[in-house]
Amino acid sequence: MLTVWGRANSINVQKAMWAVAELGLEHERKDVGGAFGGLDTPDYLAKNPNSRVPTLVDGDLVVWESNVIVRYLAAQYGAGTLWPADTAVRAIADQWMEWQQTTLLPDMFVVFWGLIRTPEDQRDMAAIEKSAANLGTIWQMLERHLADRPYVSGSEFTMGDIPVGATFYRYHELDIVRPNLPNIQKWYARLRERPAFCDHVMLPLT
Repeated sequence: MLTVWGRANSINVQKAMWAVAELGLEHERKDVGGAFGGLDTPDYLAKNPNSRVPTLVDGDLVVWESNVIVRYLAAQYGAGTLWPADTAVRAIADQWMEWQQTTLLPDMFVVFWGLIRTPEDQRDMAAIEKSAANLGTIWQMLERHLADRPYVSGSEFTMGDIPVGATFYRYHELDIVRPNLPNIQKWYARLRERPAFCDHVMLPLT
């Protein structure tokens, strides 16, 4: 049985749990990180020297880094579904997973942390507004990409939708100015039809 270490309100844990749920895998999740602490214990550091969440334990295998966990689960348990059989389709899924980490995350961190996890009187609103404006431009890349396909890698839901979808939920829920993104909104509506997305990603922002 799989074990996922990490608190439910972490977006990185949510990615892993969404993949686990899509695949219908027997599992348990153990709360660590944030208010739960436990990341600096010898036992946890032996699993994950980064002292972050999530960490996946599957038998003798220990995997950390959220997008790597999603890829592993997809390859190991979702061949032909989350893990596309076509290498070209898989490359597109992988591309958007990387985009989430390298292009979206820096500004998302500024806005999310600033508005949700920083007391109001300590917020750097200039930095938040600048990053929110940057995100409006960045999301246009996906908006154009989705003009002729229902999911990020083509006609079917794959691992590529998971990191980007989890990020868009947070972006959608933040109290910021957002551009009109009709293609993304249609994609987002498809994601909201998936029970695993609703159960593990569409949680209160804390």
